[in-house]
Amino acid sequence: MSAILPNGAIFEIAATNSPPTDFTAITNAKPPEVTAPGHGFKDGDVLVVTSGWTRLNDKVVRVAASTDDAFTLEGIDTTKTTVYTAGSGIGAVRAATGWAQISQVTDNNSSGGEQQFATFGFLEESDDRQLPTTKNPITLTLTVADDDSLPYVAPVEAADDDREPRVLRLTLPNGATIYYNAYVSITPTPTLTRNNVMARVITLSLASRPTRYKGA
Repeated sequence: MSAILPNGAIFEIAATNSPPTDFTAITNAKPPEVTAPGHGFKDGDVLVVTSGWTRLNDKVVRVAASTDDAFTLEGIDTTKTTVYTAGSGIGAVRAATGWAQISQVTDNNSSGGEQQFATFGFLEESDDRQLPTTKNPITLTLTVADDDSLPYVAPVEAADDDREPRVLRLTLPNGATIYYNAYVSITPTPTLTRNNVMARVITLSLASRPTRYKGA
């Protein structure tokens, strides 16, 4: 048994993304190797991918096995060529920078991600059947104590204003990390309930599936 408590988990937001760096090739591999001459990234850098492969597009990944002109996308598997068509995955990456901890979180909830099904039946059968279709979009909500002096407030409010996705990182107590690419919004005024801490609610609407990495 390896159950863990969430106590001590840390949320962070990246204030900015670097200008895009084009890559000229990407392999069908686990992990895929990206060719980007003179890219300047190092192992552990966090990137948002723009790709001709839909399942990779908008995904957050970490750099691994970096050389001067290439690197791999840690934890990604593009070997299934029926999904990742060979030669069509080229695009660009942007590095997430300017991390700030979203501190004083009093509550955290998530919704969505549930599998949906198409239900059908044949005339000769007495029971229906199901086939998996899509999954519901995922939304996270963070309730935070109201304190506009904290470093994360400015990037969160900027994201709310420009409605461009941001990269967020959740570091779990066991060292594992989960990365999200999400549209971020925040309530403009705090709650005012007698004998309760004033709070604001940050909403994260995911633009792609999260990426999870094991701890060291």
